[in-house]
Amino acid sequence: MAFTVRSLLICESVAASCRKILEENGIKVGERKSVSKDELLAEVKDYDGLIIRSGTKVTADVINAGKNLKIIGRAGTGVDNVDLDASTRNGVIVMNTPNGNTISAAEMTCAMIMCLARKIPQAAASMRAGNWERKKFMGMEVYGKTLGIVGLGRIGKEVATRMQSFGMKTIGYDPVIPAEVAVTFGVEFVSLEQLWPQSDFITVHTPLMPSTEGLLNDETFAKCKKGVKVINCARGGIIDEEALLRAMESGQCGGAGLDVFVEEPPKNLCLVNHPNVVACPHLGASTYEAQERCGKDIAAQIVEMVKGSSPVGVINAQVLSCAVTPETKPWLQLGEALGMVAKAFAGQINGQTEFQVTTVGMSLRNTEHCIATAVTLGLLREDVEHHINLVNAPFLAKESGLNIVTKLDDAIPGGLTNVCTLEIANSSASQKFLGTIQVGHPVLLEIDGAAFKQAVPLSGNLLIYKAVEYPPVLQFVAGVLASAGIQIESYNVTTAMEGDHWCIMRITSLLVDLNLLKSYVKISRQLSI
Repeated sequence: MAFTVRSLLICESVAASCRKILEENGIKVGERKSVSKDELLAEVKDYDGLIIRSGTKVTADVINAGKNLKIIGRAGTGVDNVDLDASTRNGVIVMNTPNGNTISAAEMTCAMIMCLARKIPQAAASMRAGNWERKKFMGMEVYGKTLGIVGLGRIGKEVATRMQSFGMKTIGYDPVIPAEVAVTFGVEFVSLEQLWPQSDFITVHTPLMPSTEGLLNDETFAKCKKGVKVINCARGGIIDEEALLRAMESGQCGGAGLDVFVEEPPKNLCLVNHPNVVACPHLGASTYEAQERCGKDIAAQIVEMVKGSSPVGVINAQVLSCAVTPETKPWLQLGEALGMVAKAFAGQINGQTEFQVTTVGMSLRNTEHCIATAVTLGLLREDVEHHINLVNAPFLAKESGLNIVTKLDDAIPGGLTNVCTLEIANSSASQKFLGTIQVGHPVLLEIDGAAFKQAVPLSGNLLIYKAVEYPPVLQFVAGVLASAGIQIESYNVTTAMEGDHWCIMRITSLLVDLNLLKSYVKISRQLSI
């Protein structure tokens, strides 16, 4: 996948090192401390990429307006302020900095736990008001208490290890992190149904998505210990704010530490003003160290991707990691070329056409899905309205009803290995193409089981036809091409299959009308790779 970024707009305040790294690597940078939606809609068309924090909403209309947009870099972790579906549909890479604010967010969570346990903010406010109210702010030790952690990724792990040093028991749940991994950093893995009633404190560290929105609600609060204290330094909406207020007023919830809100800044201040709530204006990543780290990381990640290094922090296109490694990049080129050949034969692709990608050989293990994505590029390149690349190919394939299955074999008949086959089938016909990599370049070895006498490089303008091989056929085809001012650069032919041969010519330009060949040729197709 060709990936060039010449200009980037930094939409929010980030560390100065971010701009410095980008400009040192030849990327033109525009910078705005804040930008309204209307301003972003007007400006995004002039840039190849955006760098944002949590304050900029990159909606579908912004992405659609960004005709040159290739990348959206989030200097932080959460990307819920970016429309991922619209980004993927348009082939725009969405990237975050997975490690940049981990420590700052974890420390913020730990600080919230301690503030809730000892009522430090409330006591400080009372002192500023001229009061001395020791009994009013009686607190509790965290030693010996149970901390329930929902989400055991980077931040959840750091919170766990820090609060263990205070003598807290840590239990947790994560739909992705296995129990055997959680135990390595001292967390007892439990189900959510077990976590709610066991926890004295509950902290959430998940993305905001349909499965986590309103995760703590009236029903789950009712399952918790009476007086449970909850912390949300992740994303507003994971805790149902109205349910939290009801739980606070009933005493079912004994306190809340909130750094994030559904609406930021919140207009409804009922929770913010509640005496048992510690509220902050989304400060989790607001440390000098985190901002410096995130700014450097996002700039470095973009630069490394442009240089062709393996991408870090890509949210919506893991296949890109295959596209830049020297070992797999040629195989993706082969997959795309085979897809283009198959498209030339299949014509209009619909849901009735089936495709099977088979990778053969241990060296290609775990690459079949990447190669299938590249095949999709070749199949859909001429058929979709959107610019297609490795980012949006799976999305557009699904939308087009394209049915691609993958298979891995150790070897195929004849003992061939380290090859890739693409089979296409519909109600009327089927075709099978077999290719491999030779000297770093994709080549075609067989069509429908008929082997070419020499491997055919998959590049340039190719004329593929099936006919009985005898001199008059070749002379006829050459004559048709010559009369159109087209020269033959190379010629390859297969062994005979039921009297016919597959022939491939590499020619200087495509023939305008293939019907000119039908006097001698049974099947003819052409394409430019």
